[in-house]
Amino acid sequence: MAENKRLGVGEEAPDFTLSTPEGDVTLRHATQQAERGVIVYFYPRAMTPGCTTQACDFRDNLNSFASTGYTVVGVSPDSVEKLVSFAEKYSLNYVLASDENHEVMDAWGAWGTKKNYGKEYEGVIRSTIVVGKDGRVVAAHYNVRARGHVARLRRELGIDG
Repeated sequence: MAENKRLGVGEEAPDFTLSTPEGDVTLRHATQQAERGVIVYFYPRAMTPGCTTQACDFRDNLNSFASTGYTVVGVSPDSVEKLVSFAEKYSLNYVLASDENHEVMDAWGAWGTKKNYGKEYEGVIRSTIVVGKDGRVVAAHYNVRARGHVARLRRELGIDG
């Protein structure tokens, strides 16, 4: 099982177009629309405890991200139908995108070998990448924890006053 190349600060983020409950989202378009950039976070599966914690943390901090010019996009291998249910159940007020064949996750280094209880398998590596207006990576975090990561990201982006 090979490890994918991870994105580094200053690299150009690979563009993508993914399906969402509201229609397609394209990174290039999202960065053009955002004042400062786009926070793209990758999570393993909707409706699971860790992913719900992380999604709700982004939801609860969305106003501070938005007021400082950032758009949030959550990406998982879930179907669009499951994302609709996830968003409705937890009042998620930002874009959730489906990457069922994990092509975007592969390109962004968010799909690879994981270990759980001594077993290795391929899956989503919980990751958050911030892309600036110029399409370049501003911050890249891999193997993040569901709890506490949003607070760290806020500090790193200078959002906490």
